[in-house]
Amino acid sequence: MQYRKLGNTGLKVSEISLGSWLTYGNAVDNDIAIQTIDKAYELGINFFDTANVYNRGEAEKVVGEALEKYERSSYVLATKVYFPMGDGPNDRGLSRKHIMESANASLKRLKQDYVDILYCHRYDTETPVEETLRAFDDLIRQGKILYAGISEWSAVQIEEAMRIADNNLLNRFVVNQPQYSMLNRTIEPEVIPTSERNGIGQVVFSPLAQGLLTGKYKSLNDVPADSRVANDKMNTFIKGMLNEATFDKVTKIAAIAKNLDIPMAQLALAWILRQPNVASALIGASRPSQIEENVKASGYIIPTDILKEIEAALQ
Repeated sequence: MQYRKLGNTGLKVSEISLGSWLTYGNAVDNDIAIQTIDKAYELGINFFDTANVYNRGEAEKVVGEALEKYERSSYVLATKVYFPMGDGPNDRGLSRKHIMESANASLKRLKQDYVDILYCHRYDTETPVEETLRAFDDLIRQGKILYAGISEWSAVQIEEAMRIADNNLLNRFVVNQPQYSMLNRTIEPEVIPTSERNGIGQVVFSPLAQGLLTGKYKSLNDVPADSRVANDKMNTFIKGMLNEATFDKVTKIAAIAKNLDIPMAQLALAWILRQPNVASALIGASRPSQIEENVKASGYIIPTDILKEIEAALQ
């Protein structure tokens, strides 16, 4: 396993990280989830990601249970705040009240004294950014979180936050968690350049496009009824990509992977890691064997001529 610095910080995270969205505390049996996390740790993954909203705290409980046996300094743990955690008007968003209450509740579920990273899970149009930044700054000063992050913020929103943080001498955001894959490159034109200028690293989710880049699916007519792609509750971020043009790209990438004699998923993850602003590719895994295959992408360098071939296939 290779490790990269997270943005301009001194924190080093594994190039492949493990998330718990749609899996732990939900679709995957807890014992299997813990075995999967154990396998990830064994293979050098030191970066584990969850969120309070994942099955209303159940994912945090599973992740916390799995990690409590390991030396705390040996792993990096991230969670998130923003989405509704109750029915009350203050049970959501990025107000100081919700951030403080959510952070404390997450620490309790995770059985932790602190988390390494707390993300703003989305941008909150109803709360002043300064209020959010001050709450995060206080949590850092209290030692309850070490770094502040954002997820799915636009370049304009990132610039706004950096300006407000600097003007008020507040801790800056140092990491962004966007969606990024061969099939979704929306962060390349603006978000990555803005992040680079501001010392922010990317930890990308859905790098395998929720399974489309694993080689499981050949066409729209060849999608198993029990798969994630066929499940409208689980394919939220790829619904717009479920068309013949996408499957044409997938077929071409599969052929390139076959010629390289590597799994398609490994090629897709290595392609993500070609980008220096990406600190880690966040994978989901429902069984230990998936971890064993995906970690092989770390350190794999795609030859320049193959990168050009991939670029042509993705046009």
